[in-house]
Amino acid sequence: MISFNEWHMIPNAIDEKTCKKIIALGKSRFAPGLTNVHMGKKEDTAPKHESGLDQSTRKSDVVFIRNIPWISEIIVPHLASANEAAGWKYDIIGIEALQLTRYKKGGFYSWHQDGSGCHLSGRTYGDDPNTYVRKLSMTVLLNDNYSGGAFEFCSYGQQMHHHTTPEIGGTGSIVVFPAWMEHRVAPLTKGIRYSLVAWFLGPPFK
Repeated sequence: MISFNEWHMIPNAIDEKTCKKIIALGKSRFAPGLTNVHMGKKEDTAPKHESGLDQSTRKSDVVFIRNIPWISEIIVPHLASANEAAGWKYDIIGIEALQLTRYKKGGFYSWHQDGSGCHLSGRTYGDDPNTYVRKLSMTVLLNDNYSGGAFEFCSYGQQMHHHTTPEIGGTGSIVVFPAWMEHRVAPLTKGIRYSLVAWFLGPPFK
């Protein structure tokens, strides 16, 4: 799928005090982040993947945050404004558990996508019998006193692809993008990088 706008940025959207409050939710609860590990072929259609620890692909620590309404009250309006301003206007019905992520020196997350949007990638949530997919992803930068760790996108054309490192901004800045956009966090060279990641859900594309 091709979008006219591949991402939308909101610089300095959340104040530093609130960012520190979100970071504090992690405390000693961080655990190594998992990624999709190739598990061979599934029938004749696509590779089968399962979540597992693969530090050649991802080296970071995460905490999943659930049922904290004040965070959703802050980020959801920014998602709505980005969805409108970027021209996506995707049908969004909910949000997954939030992911607080910590990258230490040497930490990274190689090129990946958060979702595909097709019916085969749909999941049910709670008591709702309908299936939903990740349509938009959001990253909130919770601090900026580190080096390296750039957030980068990869775009593809018929003849070539190119990498882009947008100037997202400092502490509290937000970037929103379609979940199938390939992106990465480059290796951190100094300090600790904290971010809040959110995935917004909707019906599969038709």
